[in-house]
Amino acid sequence: MSARSLTRRAATAVAATSTTALILTGCGEDPDEDANSAGEPRPTVEVDEDLAARVPDEIAEDGTITVGTDSSYAPSEFIAEDGKTIVGFDVDLFSAVAEKIGFEAEFESASFDSIIAGVGSDRYEVGVSSFTINPERLAEATMVSYFSAGTQWATQAGNPEGVDPEDACGTSVAVQRGTVQVDDVTARSAECEAAGEEAIDIQQFEGQDEATAAIVSGRVDAGLADSPVMAYAVQQTDGQLELLGDIYDSAPYGYVVPKAEEEFAQVLADALTALIEDGTYAEILEKWGVEAGAIDDPAVNPTVD
Repeated sequence: MSARSLTRRAATAVAATSTTALILTGCGEDPDEDANSAGEPRPTVEVDEDLAARVPDEIAEDGTITVGTDSSYAPSEFIAEDGKTIVGFDVDLFSAVAEKIGFEAEFESASFDSIIAGVGSDRYEVGVSSFTINPERLAEATMVSYFSAGTQWATQAGNPEGVDPEDACGTSVAVQRGTVQVDDVTARSAECEAAGEEAIDIQQFEGQDEATAAIVSGRVDAGLADSPVMAYAVQQTDGQLELLGDIYDSAPYGYVVPKAEEEFAQVLADALTALIEDGTYAEILEKWGVEAGAIDDPAVNPTVD
């Protein structure tokens, strides 16, 4: 299922820092010509008054929806060139959902593995951060499907260490902490040890930008993340990375709301359906080059393996 130390010389640290900045901004050599530029406006959305009337009072009272997001996950959610604005296809899409029901979405940066708990404690009203829907998360929260992604591996261009995702024993691998990719690579490492092979050196990073930088710099041999994230990283690092193997274990992303808020979740699902029907959904995904992950049937707590 999809969608998270070694001492190096100073030059490697500088390369990693530069790459981190590149991934954060999500910009190529000429931002004005980048089709995924955060500067391109998203479509205007008309409020659906019937949907707005169904939003629970405790959420509706201040006119905003507070959203927790891990802003290190380009192109889903990341920091723009100004160093403070959170942008990405998740941001554009959920902002459109909020507008459809008459609200403004206010995004707050948070560590990925703290967001679901933050929704449960009412720190955030919604979590929007490329959360793969799985049984473990459904046990903690109510989720609304809005996109589909799988897992993809990547390495330095040319695959200098000859990494094979199907036989990665003895390699070092970068993942973002708290993601389903941690479970994926942990299971692979256990299989290595059971077969008498060397375990995988799993290096977990707080942000996906840091994990990607570790691959580019050669600090690790390879990494894995959600498929749109890795594809975008390859594009934005100007050939310093290449994808390994095929996308596998595709699964839906979901918005996270408190466990008891199924009524609000259904409003979000219905708003998404309205955006799909009027073309706004497709326009936003195409803006960011992630239209391959489009779905046509948003659902509350969909059945997943």
